[in-house]
Amino acid sequence: MRLSREKIVRLSHVITDVLVASDDVEFIEDRTTIRQNIVEILQDLLKEEEQIETAVRAKITSQKKEIAEGSEEWDVLYRKYYADEMRRLGIVHQQHP
Repeated sequence: MRLSREKIVRLSHVITDVLVASDDVEFIEDRTTIRQNIVEILQDLLKEEEQIETAVRAKITSQKKEIAEGSEEWDVLYRKYYADEMRRLGIVHQQHP
């Protein structure tokens, strides 16, 4: 998934607001530092997601026969390879129906 810098920053504000409103969270850093860390975390996660996407697409295109993107076969392989990549990274991935 690709998000603009503006959307990432907006998400960081929303997340920070939720954390500030929670009685279960105590800040040991100032709000701006927390928000900036959230931006970095989101950017890192999106970068990792992009790398997974690239690896999955490469696996699909490396098949002996050409598989058209958008076909049922392509979708099945994409979900399978995506789950494989997530497991390889130690992330449990739930597939949606």
